[in-house]
Amino acid sequence: MRGDAVHSLTWDAQERECAMLMKRSGNARIPRALTLFGLLMASSMPVAYGDATEFAPKVLIDTLWVMVAGFLVFFMNAGFALVESGFCRSKNTVNILAKNFIVFAIAALAFWSVGFALMFSDGASLFGTTGFFLKGADNSPATGEAYQGAYSALNWVGVPLEAKFFFQLVFAATAATIVSGAVAERIKFQAYILFSAFLVAVVYPIAGHWTWGGGFLGKMGFHDFAGSTVVHSVGGWAALAGVILLGPRFGKYRQDGKVHPIPGHNMAMATLGGLILWLGWFGFNPGSTMEVSPEIAHIAVTTALAASAGIAGACAYTWLRMGAPDLTMLINGALAGLVAVTAPCLVVTPFGSVAIGFLAGIIVVESVVFFDRLRLDDPVGALSVHLVNGVFGTLCVGLFAAGRQGDVLGLFYGGSLAQLGKQALGAGTVGLFTLVASFAFWLATKGLLGLRVTPEEERVGLDQSEMKLEAYPLDVLPPNHDLHRDGARVR
Repeated sequence: MRGDAVHSLTWDAQERECAMLMKRSGNARIPRALTLFGLLMASSMPVAYGDATEFAPKVLIDTLWVMVAGFLVFFMNAGFALVESGFCRSKNTVNILAKNFIVFAIAALAFWSVGFALMFSDGASLFGTTGFFLKGADNSPATGEAYQGAYSALNWVGVPLEAKFFFQLVFAATAATIVSGAVAERIKFQAYILFSAFLVAVVYPIAGHWTWGGGFLGKMGFHDFAGSTVVHSVGGWAALAGVILLGPRFGKYRQDGKVHPIPGHNMAMATLGGLILWLGWFGFNPGSTMEVSPEIAHIAVTTALAASAGIAGACAYTWLRMGAPDLTMLINGALAGLVAVTAPCLVVTPFGSVAIGFLAGIIVVESVVFFDRLRLDDPVGALSVHLVNGVFGTLCVGLFAAGRQGDVLGLFYGGSLAQLGKQALGAGTVGLFTLVASFAFWLATKGLLGLRVTPEEERVGLDQSEMKLEAYPLDVLPPNHDLHRDGARVR
């Protein structure tokens, strides 16, 4: 830690002082637990820190909460890996798992060296210009006017710099992981790695700076509490550019215009992945308080209700539209509700979160059909979940915000069109920037390395052609096992 040292009592010293005060007041017999409770309450007062190695209990508790929430978001990588591989064909399983495993490593190195500084350090209005490699001056966990350092956009967070960085890192990695599912089963492994590094090092942090790093969108009043736009739609717009340039998988769309469904190979894997993602979202949304606060419970409730309503909406709409419920739509319905409530989770009521989730469940089903009409092949529905519902959730702040935080008030709760306009402008600005930057880099990558595997490599599967390792090798399958590949049955 850097900066001037500020006197801070250790836990034991504070406890002794508290006990002494109680003894003087004639309350020496008050149980130790109550003494500690009073100490915790007193420690919630703002405190400045410098080179002190001992921190007040609130700093320790807030740090623990931020790290645990970050661990939950990190575990979402397992959820993405299972959903994507389960929704795709068995011959591409190792490739998809490898992408989801390596993407965090790429994101960590890119965000540590460049991305975090561009997103949160002081400097230009469009991006930060100092503090690269996490080496900026910083006296965290000092807050407010007591903070002295290069990352003043985070001076409201009373935890050490490394805790701030780790929590933001797992968000950045999520944005890159979203791209993986949309471009699955036909992209070159090295092309995805290169694009992921660019997204996390440059595109995501610049867009994030505008909203969370002290940039013009945040100052304008654009509200995106946990990242419907900053994380999910950024990943979605980047994926859309890749999907357009890659083209569809062979056999997905027929010459007569009909869609040939390519079913996933393991619905149990996909279902488990969906549940893991749902669990991780309780770190994603409530963790964005970045302190132990009563608001955590409210955010957890709105998050849970939105996901549940998303399942209900997707199930009902699919049943009515297609004649039967569809498990893939139920999973994506839950994820759509979670994405949509990510921006407004703090400022909406439980009823509002149910409405948002239910609408998101309907939207994700119709969006999947819409993208198929456009012949934009998205094997896992990432565009429908993260892009479409990321934008929808961002707009929902301007519709459903109930005034729980300052002047953020939606149209349905007595607000004007002003907040809705800010939300639309923010989502549109970030979307346009991300789409243009992603197109440019995808095109550069196409010219340098190529984006798509050869038709023969796609036919045999990326596990054999790129990874040289199969998830389900034939010699370990039981006798008479039927293995489906590209619609053909192999003995």
